[in-house]
Amino acid sequence: MAYELLIKNGTVVDGTGTARYRADIGVAQGRIVEIAPTGTLGGNASRVLDASDLIVAPGFIDPHTHYDAQVCWDPLISCSSWNGVTSVVMGNCGVGLAPCLPEKREVLAWDLVNVEGMSFEVLSQGVTWEWESLADFMAAPFRTGMGINLGFLVPLSPIRSYVIGEAAQERAATPDETTRIATLLREGVQAGALGFSTTVATQHVGFKGRPLACRLASRDELRAYANVLRDLGQGAIEVNLGGAGSSILPSGSPELIDFLLVESQRPVTWLSVQTRSDQPTAHRELLTSTDGLIQRGGIPQASCQPTELQFNLRNPFILGAYDVCHSLFNCSAEEQARIYADPTFRAEFRVACTTTPKAFSGQWQQTQVCKVGKPAHQAWLGKSIAELSRQAGTDPFDTFFELALADDLATEFSLAMLNFDLDLVEEVITDPRVLIGLSDGGAHVDMLCNAGYPTYLLGTWVRRRQAMSLERAVQRITSEPAQLFGLLDRGVIATGKAADFVVFDPHRVDAGEKVMLNDLPGGERRFVQRAEGIHSVVVNGEIVLTQGEHSGALPGQMLRAA
Repeated sequence: MAYELLIKNGTVVDGTGTARYRADIGVAQGRIVEIAPTGTLGGNASRVLDASDLIVAPGFIDPHTHYDAQVCWDPLISCSSWNGVTSVVMGNCGVGLAPCLPEKREVLAWDLVNVEGMSFEVLSQGVTWEWESLADFMAAPFRTGMGINLGFLVPLSPIRSYVIGEAAQERAATPDETTRIATLLREGVQAGALGFSTTVATQHVGFKGRPLACRLASRDELRAYANVLRDLGQGAIEVNLGGAGSSILPSGSPELIDFLLVESQRPVTWLSVQTRSDQPTAHRELLTSTDGLIQRGGIPQASCQPTELQFNLRNPFILGAYDVCHSLFNCSAEEQARIYADPTFRAEFRVACTTTPKAFSGQWQQTQVCKVGKPAHQAWLGKSIAELSRQAGTDPFDTFFELALADDLATEFSLAMLNFDLDLVEEVITDPRVLIGLSDGGAHVDMLCNAGYPTYLLGTWVRRRQAMSLERAVQRITSEPAQLFGLLDRGVIATGKAADFVVFDPHRVDAGEKVMLNDLPGGERRFVQRAEGIHSVVVNGEIVLTQGEHSGALPGQMLRAA
């Protein structure tokens, strides 16, 4: 038989969790056509990949990304592809770029700025806006080619704004508007979308600090949208509930998950289960309280690596969970400085942090100065807010804002926020009730980068800590997310399946250091995380990356549910 690609001499970890085995794999027309013991496949091959001493696994699948804008300028979807990811799902948390009327482009861009920490300047220069409808948006990246596969969720904010207009940030939809939105959602799923997404997280604010449009959706609306998936018999729902790291979900969240499960009769994945060193039992309590929902298909997502943020107060995202901070969004630096200096604002912020603590609630011992704008402030570097407040004899809340104001809001702070006690994280990621993902790839890129979580899982949790077998780890990041979204032709190595592979050295595979690059449109910055030990990344039967170098191939396809 003639193969377009022959992977020979490899050790196959097939994504099902079963024991590894030695085999050769023949590929033709983007599909696995034959798997046989090493050395037994006959026929010719256009290309041979020698995987001696290497693992051949299904391409990794990232279920939670925000690459909606990045697809316009980065066909490789870095740095996910660098870390062995061959398929991503975007459009999460209710925000995205379609459908969109030409006159509403700026509003949707600001939603991504506020919710996902993207730069308005980057979006202005990089987003091509070659679409209006959902179908056109999903087709646009493939006109010029993508290196990996893209899956799309229909985000509720743009679809509500498209139908309701500016009032989408003020009220629920009327019955007629709800019908029109549901029709658009149905058309999007029929065009290939994998379901829809929304958020009820209080920190998710839209244009000019108003509520994000999807947060105003009524239960009648949500019923209609969930019924679309029920009637089609396909698709999943992603919902961001907020309250990261808390043992108690925000008010109404369990009822919302239950409601969506009943009305859609489809899987509902929700965010999130995180660990906090100051609340070491929170994740256990959360999983126990939601176990009934999980057994019915309400699957929480979790991260397998620590989350450390680097932030400044020019971008108030980290403060967005508090209503008192919403006036800081989408205004000038001068306006922000006036608010930060206002004693009334500081008093209200202090009360909010102490009475209703969120993910950020004044962890002053862990919040350190890592960069300053003015040379005169070099002495702050490496010191915590707690230490600097003691030196100045001031309240740490005041110290925090005074440092930023003295530095014209250029001061960069770092905060080890979540998942830093690895013993606690191990409890979560070895719990079969959670889905490992939550990379947020494409979002908050000047603050963090967790897109390297697959190689972190293999390097830290398999090799160094031996918390799970290699077979189980691969299953966690391949077939499990594939099953959630109905991607039944991916996530496992078997004849007839799509030929997506990552070939890696099990003794070296790891996530690399996180570094800052200035390679966004306009030369703006982002954190990236490269990988170690990844030999090759194969997408739909074509080798896309070898030792991190792009072959030039762009074989990515739109992901569709079975």
